[in-house]
Parts: sequence; structure tokens; C-alpha cells
Amino acid sequence: MKVVVNFDLCESNAVCMGIAPEVFEVRDDDFLYVLQEEPGEELRDKVVEAARRCPKQAIVVED
Repeated sequence: MKVVVNFDLCESNAVCMGIAPEVFEVRDDDFLYVLQEEPGEELRDKVVEAARRCPKQAIVVED
């Protein structure tokens, strides 16, 4: 699984970080950082949920 973020769409609102903090982090500079571009399968449910709930639909999960 690979996490892809369209940073042109992303508003760094941290919804994804709230769901999967192991993978996403919004830092003090108000930018989103992907901590794990290829997270393990044990995080799949969280990552898919984060992508689904992204207000701007900026996150894509590729297999």
C-alpha cells in the first residue's frame, strides 16, 4: 500500500492526523507531512478511513 497526497488540494486541516497519527502529521508550520509513504497492512483501515474523511479528498491509497 502506498499513500499519495495531492498537496495542491491539501488544506492541512489534520483530520487525517487525528485518524492515523502514525502516518500523517501536521507540524507547527501548518504543512502536512507523510511519515510513512508505505505503511504496513496493520494500518490499512486507518489510512483508508483518513483518505475517505479528508475534506478535500487529497489522499489516495494505492495498492
